[in-house]
Amino acid sequence: MAYTTIDNPGLYFNTKLYTGNGTAIGSGGQAITGVGFQPDWVWIKDRTDSDRPRMFDAVRGVTKALDTSDTTAESTLSEGLTAFGSDGFTVGNHAGVNSSSDNFVAWNWLGANGTASNSNGSITSTVSASATSGFSIVSWTGSGSDATIGHGLSSAPEMYVVKNRSDSADWRVGQTVSGNIMTGGNGYYMEWNDTKASSNPGSAVTWGSTPTAPTASLFTVGSNNAHNGSSDNMIAYCFHSVKGYQKIGSFTGNGDNSGTFVYTGFAPAFVMVKKTSGTGNWGINDTKRDFNSTYGNDASLYVNTSGAETTSSSLNIDLLSNGMKLRSNNSSYNASGGSYLYMAIAESPFVNSNGVPNNAR
Repeated sequence: MAYTTIDNPGLYFNTKLYTGNGTAIGSGGQAITGVGFQPDWVWIKDRTDSDRPRMFDAVRGVTKALDTSDTTAESTLSEGLTAFGSDGFTVGNHAGVNSSSDNFVAWNWLGANGTASNSNGSITSTVSASATSGFSIVSWTGSGSDATIGHGLSSAPEMYVVKNRSDSADWRVGQTVSGNIMTGGNGYYMEWNDTKASSNPGSAVTWGSTPTAPTASLFTVGSNNAHNGSSDNMIAYCFHSVKGYQKIGSFTGNGDNSGTFVYTGFAPAFVMVKKTSGTGNWGINDTKRDFNSTYGNDASLYVNTSGAETTSSSLNIDLLSNGMKLRSNNSSYNASGGSYLYMAIAESPFVNSNGVPNNAR
């Protein structure tokens, strides 16, 4: 098997930093360029001030925002993200995406730069999928009962996040790689909008009346309103590992400042970590925002809060040429014996498709 099928990860995912200028759409807005491709999913966070993380995608359409730190339904922001361009996107003067003089980060993913109807499941879905990079955006109209949904990928998602766009509801996360996983007939889940551990909902039907793990073509949802509300607009973001580019995995903490080393097979550009065995924030670090020679990368933003960027009680981590090493005994990310879920996306593969090793970092 080849070392990787993706020699240039920046063609599928890129982190873009920018400074807000507060320009309204009527005056042209602010065009953010340098992404390197036309993004299908853009996740924006104000690093300077407390403001909600805003999420936009090409399946739901421009100006349609979701907030990962809350249960709120989809909102329309006329001064939010108003266009996807060939090398980035355009934002208006909404404070959450373009407050004047504030520092922002935008995480950008490539889907298919278009949508397709998918009839693999019992409900027909609309999908923008990149089978190459193991990422898809999936929308459907909920049925309020057990259903299967086609996700458009070639392998089973190892992490997938579902949100009811029409109603106030939790962001439900299914995952198949860490402690208390969503497999083997259980219905475990976590939530992007809070700190809860992986838990079994019991009477709340989550991944089907008989909870069912995803397959290479579809995932299962039940009658719970957060997953499949009757006649409601639903959205899911699906991910699976791709050798040399993306890794959905798990590790066990050791409670030490010289923490666990996690092999990914590439130099990570983006890492998201969540404790599954207990409460803790969903921490996100990336190589564009911070690198400290003593503590590694310690500038964190949290999926589940509106807080500004912080280095206090953060995800302190060394991002290396072939993986990552925890650099804190913070129990949210490295408790002794704790179980953790992570998603990492590459800056460059450890070994490219021609067998050439990456430089050490």
